[in-house]
Amino acid sequence: MTKKKNKRLPTVNDALKGDASLKETRRADQYNDPTHNYLRYWDGRDYEHAAEEIAIRRLLKNVHVSKAVDVGGGYGRLSVVLKDYADNVVLAEPSRQQLDIAKDFLIGKPHVDMMLAQGAKLPFSDQSIDLAMVVRVIHHLPDPSAEFAEIARVIKDDGLFLIEFANNSNFKNRLKHAARFKRLSREPVDIRTKDSDIPFVNHNPKTIQKLLAHAGFKVEKVLSVSNLRSQSLKRLLPKKALLMLEKSMQRTLAKSYFGPSTVFLLRKQS
Repeated sequence: MTKKKNKRLPTVNDALKGDASLKETRRADQYNDPTHNYLRYWDGRDYEHAAEEIAIRRLLKNVHVSKAVDVGGGYGRLSVVLKDYADNVVLAEPSRQQLDIAKDFLIGKPHVDMMLAQGAKLPFSDQSIDLAMVVRVIHHLPDPSAEFAEIARVIKDDGLFLIEFANNSNFKNRLKHAARFKRLSREPVDIRTKDSDIPFVNHNPKTIQKLLAHAGFKVEKVLSVSNLRSQSLKRLLPKKALLMLEKSMQRTLAKSYFGPSTVFLLRKQS
């Protein structure tokens, strides 16, 4: 009996062949760095992970679709949550190292397909996806317009798009700006460290909403997430108490964009 050869995953360069500018701005170098294990990044961040899971489950309650894609989903941390709402889930991730970690992380968990792919050039047919999810991705994208347009291309009319982003309009930042008599920027705010050349930005929710509307999406629901993200509060309160408060705050504080993360659930307009 002849052994079947494993099919080679397409590389990022394959996906972006002929588009040098896209390749340059959408690379995931930091997540291919062997000294940076993103799985270990989540050690001690149980509250943040749980807060995001609460938000996803709240927004997708009573939703069940055929095919969903977790765009830039890393090692599949939240892909397994998405599996509760879709028959088939694809983890589309631009970092091969992340996918290698995912192979071990996903052992014994609900089946998730994996592919090496860029959010701005997804290997799916037009209108072939029912639900797309993007969490902790666009803080690396000063201008996510290309990703939004590509996700709009692959999502079916009336399909759903769940997106989380780092919110520049959070309550703490508003207080800081008010104390300095400054207005919040509508443009992405670069918060990277001096020794890093990896883009890391906070986005204004109203600007993101406009970009999404331009791509053909309408916001249906909004949540404020990780509202109690504070080392002091983590030391003061047990995780169970933090999450009880978080759950009560996500909807209540949504319209004020209180927390450091904002999550939108959008529907693609036909």
